[in-house]
Amino acid sequence: MHHNTNGWEEHINVLRIIVDMFLPHLRLAELEEECFSKVLPKVMVVFTGYLEEISKQIGGLSSQNTELQASLRSILQMMVQTLEALSGCVRHVCSFEEAASLDSIRTLPSCVLHVLKDTFQHCKESEVMYSGKLSLVGDLLQGLFKEAYSLQKSLMELLDKISLETSASREEVSDIVTVIHSLLGICSVISTLDIALHANTWKFIIKQSMKYQSMVEEHLRHTDIASSLCEGLLSSMSSSLELAEQVQRAGLQEVAQCAEYKLFQKTTKMCRFFANTLVHYIKEFKPFLSKSCSRFHQLYLEILSKFPPSPAAPSMPPGLAAELSAAVLVPMDAVLTQLLPLRPFAECVLAPAQKCSPELALPQCLLLVDALGKLSSQPAETLCLWCDGSQFSEEMPRLSVFEAVFVNFCRCPVERAMPVRLPGVMLRGQAQGKVGLHQHVCVHLCGCVAALPAQHFPLLERALLGAVLQSDIQTALLATDVWCFLARYGTAELCLHHVLLTAHLIKSCPSEGYQLAHLGLLLRRLLFLMTPNHQMEFIERFSPSEEANLCVWRLTLLRSLCSEVRVRVEREVLNRAQSALETWQDTGYRLGKVHTLNKVLGCVLVVVRGEPLQAECLGSSLKIIHQLWSRMCAVQVQAHTCLQHTLRLLLSISAVLIKNVEPHAIIQAFSCLSVLELQKCPDDLVLAALEFLASMGKVFVPSAIQSQVLPRLSSLFSTLLACESWLIHQHALEAFAIFAEVTNHEEVISQSLTSEETKNQVVNFLSKTITAQEAEGVRVARLRAEASVMETHTERLEMEEKTPVHIPVDGEPCAKRPRQETSREEEYERYLQTAESALKALLSMETPNTATRPQWVITRLQALQTLISNQIATPTTSKP
Repeated sequence: MHHNTNGWEEHINVLRIIVDMFLPHLRLAELEEECFSKVLPKVMVVFTGYLEEISKQIGGLSSQNTELQASLRSILQMMVQTLEALSGCVRHVCSFEEAASLDSIRTLPSCVLHVLKDTFQHCKESEVMYSGKLSLVGDLLQGLFKEAYSLQKSLMELLDKISLETSASREEVSDIVTVIHSLLGICSVISTLDIALHANTWKFIIKQSMKYQSMVEEHLRHTDIASSLCEGLLSSMSSSLELAEQVQRAGLQEVAQCAEYKLFQKTTKMCRFFANTLVHYIKEFKPFLSKSCSRFHQLYLEILSKFPPSPAAPSMPPGLAAELSAAVLVPMDAVLTQLLPLRPFAECVLAPAQKCSPELALPQCLLLVDALGKLSSQPAETLCLWCDGSQFSEEMPRLSVFEAVFVNFCRCPVERAMPVRLPGVMLRGQAQGKVGLHQHVCVHLCGCVAALPAQHFPLLERALLGAVLQSDIQTALLATDVWCFLARYGTAELCLHHVLLTAHLIKSCPSEGYQLAHLGLLLRRLLFLMTPNHQMEFIERFSPSEEANLCVWRLTLLRSLCSEVRVRVEREVLNRAQSALETWQDTGYRLGKVHTLNKVLGCVLVVVRGEPLQAECLGSSLKIIHQLWSRMCAVQVQAHTCLQHTLRLLLSISAVLIKNVEPHAIIQAFSCLSVLELQKCPDDLVLAALEFLASMGKVFVPSAIQSQVLPRLSSLFSTLLACESWLIHQHALEAFAIFAEVTNHEEVISQSLTSEETKNQVVNFLSKTITAQEAEGVRVARLRAEASVMETHTERLEMEEKTPVHIPVDGEPCAKRPRQETSREEEYERYLQTAESALKALLSMETPNTATRPQWVITRLQALQTLISNQIATPTTSKP
């Protein structure tokens, strides 16, 4: 150990003599050949030996081992002296009046940069390396860092004075490239040591790269430089966020006076520096940054995820958030503008099978929205790159920006549910407010559509249709909003074309499902935008009198139609309904014909909801539902899906027309519902039943039938209010609230609330009691868990939609299926209920003030009495 130390001391003494005594006598042209090339390589070897010796001895360092302590301090002192000697070399070169060339000092920069990197690395690791013994050598380590700092500053000043001519040799170009790459390596070491040194080193790297751009651009490791800039920005931003959180937790009133805020300002300044440097570097070296586009994309997402409205953004004081946002997001917006024309960047952002973590789903969506806002100012080539998607098989697959927006909006269920708030667009000089994600995306999509050249419309329409036909209802609603803007922005003929297209798609849907529901939503919205002439043309092409078109009309809203068209639709629908009902009756009420009847009942529901209903239409509708209620049998409904569909429609129609429904039909409705096991029925049927129960609050039940209706009404409410399904329970509360608000039968209210738990739930609902608020983190976690369940559900739905299912065209049962016979007991029950209801209704007409009943009525009643007596007297025979 002592031998090494003595040898090194001799070396350092020789080096100092050379620098102090020999170097001043050499001319600039002689420095490299006579001194640097011979001496400096040995200096690097000796300096490496210093570090290796420290690594060997450091384990035994302690305050008691004075000999080892003295040895290590001696080595560190020699390292400082080496740096001083190298500083002397640099100062000597700077002392010449003539500018040095790289050839004349070639070995000096490489040696100095090698020693500097080792020195900074040792200082960076010192806290871990020396562990609790840092105080024994701390003064020398500080001196070592200070001397290295000074040496690097002097070297950069020297190199800055050097200017390469365009005719520079390969060796000189290679040397300057090596210098840049060496300083890049030093940046990775000093990033956590000193902010100022880190910033100055990067400034020098960028300055030299620009200074010799034409000579070095093909030799620089652009990917490494870009990656280091990204890491520097993220690291600085992370430090700023941590400091902002510390200020937030401290709850300081005078933020500007605290030490954390001053440090926050320094790190924020570094954020601004790195972001602006990145903008500048991309602008100058864009053709060489193809391989870095994926990193730039990831950087953009990571940065957006750290700022509101991202749920993953850390909490910080508003003022600090604004400072950091100005330092980072403003330059990043310029970065995006620079990157838009790059095909590799577009391919990264628009990749079809992109897998983002849940935290990055919103940033990806916002990135696409930002891109949309910039496309109108881009050249035609860039517009095609982003709007048209990949056109050929040999291209890297990419979506159009419109498809990508819808796909990524669909991936943000948590952010839509919270909801996140984003800056809105200033309208009519009003202050800019905050809007939800749906409105934010919709406004920017529509703005892009308004400026979109016509040749891109086919791909836009394809993207809109794809979004309407996928399973997420909010995404379909967003696409519908944009589609309606397109229809209003375009010509009336374009709107007609879209309506006809939508109607044909509805007719081509194989079965009930989300695609049919979404297309119906689109159709209803577009019908409002049509001219009266085009509405008449639409009804000519899709007449409600034809069974094949009923699937279209049951998805419409009649108030979207002009009066002439509406009257015609109502007339044709009701005529078609009466015809279908008569056909069903004539065929002996076969189950195979119920499918056709259900189609037209869906359209009847549309008609009766189109208030105000004309007297003729009201009469026809009531006639239909009275006939149908006489055929509803609970046992058959429970057993057959098609009859469940019929009952659902019948309940909804009756709920709308409840004030005009005959008492006997009301009795039949409650008889059917009270026998049904609603817990085993589909949710849509139960919801229709609740709609019907709620409508009963609008009518006063005649005293003659109260005993048959009110107990059943309260029993049904009691059962459904206690339902375990949250969906049914919520709708039951709403239906009961509607009923209770307007009913005259207050006894039903108390009789429905059979338990204290149900009573408390209803009271809390009516008083709008808010349950305990969730913590933000708990709420986000719950929403993410729910989103995962919904994603699994929608994937299953989409798989089912892709699986072809054979559906009989005429709705007949499958071959060899036995015809379902009606239970005789149910038939007896139904006919007797009809007779009782009719008789009671007749008796209700008898009042003291009414005139004497006509003779023919008495004759008919006597005939009925005789018929009943004969029926009772005739013994019942059973069939073999």
